[in-house]
Amino acid sequence: MEPLRRGHGDGTARKRYVSPPLHLKSLVPDEVRFILERDARLLVPVGTCEQHGPHLPLGCDTIIVECLADDLSGALEILRAPTIEYGVNTSTKRPFPGNASVRRKTLHRWMNDLLGSWEQAGVDTFIILTAHGHDPHQEALSTLRTHQARVFTVDVFDLDFSGHLEDGDGPMHGSELDTSLLLYLAPELVHMERAQDFLLPERQLTRYQRTRLGALPEGSPGSLGRPSLATREKGERLYKMIRERIATRVLGAPVP
Repeated sequence: MEPLRRGHGDGTARKRYVSPPLHLKSLVPDEVRFILERDARLLVPVGTCEQHGPHLPLGCDTIIVECLADDLSGALEILRAPTIEYGVNTSTKRPFPGNASVRRKTLHRWMNDLLGSWEQAGVDTFIILTAHGHDPHQEALSTLRTHQARVFTVDVFDLDFSGHLEDGDGPMHGSELDTSLLLYLAPELVHMERAQDFLLPERQLTRYQRTRLGALPEGSPGSLGRPSLATREKGERLYKMIRERIATRVLGAPVP
């Protein structure tokens, strides 16, 4: 990336190199303005703080979108916003220690306020990255309003994983996909010895696949599906596929 100019009070300016990923929170206003003049897009990772079974960290969804935001920002030199750490959690029959959720309306209003501020500062396109398929969460992010800026909401788990997963039930909460991705991105945070497969009865499975509103059933360890099928190698393939699809289909450029 070409050097950015940082101004001084005496009217002079010096150059410094800002190496990608381009983290908004680590830049001064002049640097942000310079970047947005070159590319007025902003990557906004939105995570959750909720259980994904006894084997995965509470920040599972957050870690996935943070890595994607960093990689896409680093490869394509697109500005990357600070991570939104909380979303609308899937409801559960019992409380799980550490879970923290906001309501759909809260997330929607919060994000509208943030996007409005960034739009005034020169952003013309927002790419919202999330890895949480709960319908109220998705509704909050897919109905955001701006004056003129475009908004693209990308749900990682809404991509087509046909032929990429062994579990015939597809992506499930805390199952093969989540676990494989974390084994690749943050293996030190995964406790595979604690992973528990939990299969839904056919009627419940059909409802889960048709709508993403239902609570996790009683007896669930906080996850669904077959995390036992997860591997690091599978996670690497899946992650690179997800990153490439977002880069080409949403950002219009393959990752180098």
